[in-house]
Amino acid sequence: MNGGSDMTLAFELEALKELASPESVFEDARGWSEYIGVVSEKPTYVVTNYTRKNRIRQDFFSGPRGKAESLEAVKDQFDTERYVFIGANEDDEALAERVDWEYLPLEDAAEAADWIVASSADDEDEDAEAVRDDWP
Repeated sequence: MNGGSDMTLAFELEALKELASPESVFEDARGWSEYIGVVSEKPTYVVTNYTRKNRIRQDFFSGPRGKAESLEAVKDQFDTERYVFIGANEDDEALAERVDWEYLPLEDAAEAADWIVASSADDEDEDAEAVRDDWP
């Protein structure tokens, strides 16, 4: 992923949960993002518990608001050239369009930035086990 560091990056919580190592993803994204955070429809404590457990330091989070209101507030608060929302489904894409953020599906973001999606890591583990099972 490129495009300079003058960017605000928001992850939808469910998309972030699909990554094998969310902590390292945040560290990586800090290299090319000015501000980074998590938005969700879930209560604040759910997001806070998840980010704390994964040692993720975010610049913003949704708080008690919904995702649309959160993204609009972030855009008002942080002045960057680009606003990119990484989501997990068509609803996230429609939301990004409605609040005038660029939308990036998690799979595309992961591929561009060499992040590992948890299901991919699981598949690789299964492949490795399958090879071992075939040994004489």
